[in-house]
Amino acid sequence: MSTSNLVRIPPFTYIHILDNNSTITRIEIGPATYVKKENETIVLGPKQMIRLKPRTYCIIQDPIVFVDGKPAIIEFSDPNEPSKKLKTYKNRFGDREIRTAEKWQDPFPLYPGEILIGQIESLQVIQKDKSLKLRAVRDFFDEDFKVERKAGDQWVRIGPFTYGPRIEEKIVETISAQVIKPNTALLLQAEQNMVDVYGNERKAGEQWLIRENGSYLPQVQERVLKTVQGRVLTDKKALQVKALSDFKDAYGIKRKAGEEWLVTNKMTQVHIQDVYEEIVREISVTALSGRQYCVVLNPYDLKTKANRYGARELRKGELTFFLQPDEYLEKGVQEIEVLGEDEALLLRANEDFEDKATSKKKLAGETWLIHGPCEYIPPVQVDIVQKRKKLPLDENEGIYVRDKNSGEVRIVKGVAYLLKADEELWEKELPTQVEILIAQQITGSAYIPPKINAKGELVYEQYQITGYIREKHKVVTYRAPHNTAVQLYDYKTKQSRVVFGPDLVLLGPDEHFTLVVLSAGKPKVEGVIRSLVLNLGPDFMSDIVIVETLDHARLQLQLSYNWHFNYDRNNKQANERLFSVKDFVGDACKSIASRVRGAVSAITFEDFHTKSSTIIRAAVFGKDKDDTIRNEYEFKTNGLVMTSVDIQSMEPVDVKTRESLEKSVTLAIDISTKAQEAASDHQAKRLKQESDAELERQELENQARIEEANKLSLIHI
Repeated sequence: MSTSNLVRIPPFTYIHILDNNSTITRIEIGPATYVKKENETIVLGPKQMIRLKPRTYCIIQDPIVFVDGKPAIIEFSDPNEPSKKLKTYKNRFGDREIRTAEKWQDPFPLYPGEILIGQIESLQVIQKDKSLKLRAVRDFFDEDFKVERKAGDQWVRIGPFTYGPRIEEKIVETISAQVIKPNTALLLQAEQNMVDVYGNERKAGEQWLIRENGSYLPQVQERVLKTVQGRVLTDKKALQVKALSDFKDAYGIKRKAGEEWLVTNKMTQVHIQDVYEEIVREISVTALSGRQYCVVLNPYDLKTKANRYGARELRKGELTFFLQPDEYLEKGVQEIEVLGEDEALLLRANEDFEDKATSKKKLAGETWLIHGPCEYIPPVQVDIVQKRKKLPLDENEGIYVRDKNSGEVRIVKGVAYLLKADEELWEKELPTQVEILIAQQITGSAYIPPKINAKGELVYEQYQITGYIREKHKVVTYRAPHNTAVQLYDYKTKQSRVVFGPDLVLLGPDEHFTLVVLSAGKPKVEGVIRSLVLNLGPDFMSDIVIVETLDHARLQLQLSYNWHFNYDRNNKQANERLFSVKDFVGDACKSIASRVRGAVSAITFEDFHTKSSTIIRAAVFGKDKDDTIRNEYEFKTNGLVMTSVDIQSMEPVDVKTRESLEKSVTLAIDISTKAQEAASDHQAKRLKQESDAELERQELENQARIEEANKLSLIHI
């Protein structure tokens, strides 16, 4: 016997031997010494038996069948030798078996065909406040609960216990108890029709709350959605809640779908939102002091438990309250109206009622005043239209007051005035240009000066004085400067009046300023200067006139005129003619230019060049019957008087004429210069001859005196 065929099997070990002739595998368990035959092969082992410690288990795939504690044997004929019987173990193929230490205390081997799935596992201990959710994978009878289980059934086993696994069931999950703390609740949902812990029937998908504090272990048909936090309510905070469907709330009150109500700390200190509730908003307390009040719209009636829609309720302080659903403060919390001696309130009744203060009936729309000093809280039937105060007015200040009944507008000035109930301040509108000119007076200028654009042209632009805002209800005032006139036209009486400066102009309700639009520039351009005042002069203006002489010499004359207006302050009718000509500057310059062109066209250039001043003055002022030039000329239409005219410059327009004039002027200058030089030379020679003669005469006189002195000295000797 070969030692290689000798196999020693220690205790608690085993081997699997394959018979190559019959292809049957059998097991040999130690302790033993086994002699292997030629037709046999050891396919497994020696291998340790499986030992299960207490509270452990293992899973065996394709386990053999045991009968009375012994493996079941199957006998069948050998295909090669029918008379020979073969034996093998009976396996439950496709099945599994869970072997626990409780039933398999002794070590055991794996028989041919058996497979150990995984490792040896410890039994799962389910503690208190936990449960095991199980699902049946096949039909079986549950001996623990004495109930028949169908494949797909689910149930829970509540701890504490040690779970012994079964092939017929599968662990879905381990469920831990949910701890419900104070001021919280557990939101659950039914996964199928069931009966909850309170004995209430629940339908699949239905949700509800568990409010009791402590631990809660959900049932198998229950699913925990979330923990709902309660909202703490105080004396200053409440909740407006809306019902999503018909239900009975946590306070035992039946609610209808869409109903809204208020939850305050008088009902509960902490409110946990129910499944069928929606928190609309958080309401803060409304607190009124002793000097405050408010008007509540759609007040809630505690008797009828409903809002009085369209009604208004007055609430006075001291008071604290929460606004119920659909209640609103009309104008918020308002202060009591305190009126001084110079103040009053304009009131209007919004409905018929009897005034308790005066015991008089007020009609809707009626207005009246309540005068101070007093404190006033308007009832809900009264609206405060306006708080009025006396307006102190100087004798040069005023306001426009309109009577609501007649529509008449008048000026009130020089007093402290309080508007009556049927009066209101009237705003006077002015044209934009007039507004700008009144604002321009702040700068000290009576008119808006023009600007020069890129082309060198004068341009009139409108602009607003920064920071100036006219109070339209105040009487429009304008300071007319010295030696000026302002015309005002009353569109109601269709009459005008002229105010001479210096004076303060007060504009009546129906009066408007006459806008003075004048020409400016050289030559004159229309509409450049705009002003509210007319300058009465004396002043001057300049213009450029193009003339043509009899011999067709074109000249450009720059003329300057002195002027003033002829007027009488006491003659009202005569003064109105000052404004009869819209643009007196342009009209006068055009008239004078026409006269000058007519006069120059009748004479030659040579004559005009030598007598230009006389010709221009005669053309402008005219001549008397004795052919003498007048000293002034008056425009009868508006009283404008021209007192003098001056030729500032005269230039030929034609180039050749200008060159000829320049040559003649140069020649005249040369002749004059030479004449002055000859006269100076002659004067110098004459003065030299006179000085030489005087010197020679003086020498002769000195010589005679010397001779006379010598003669006297000889006589004495």
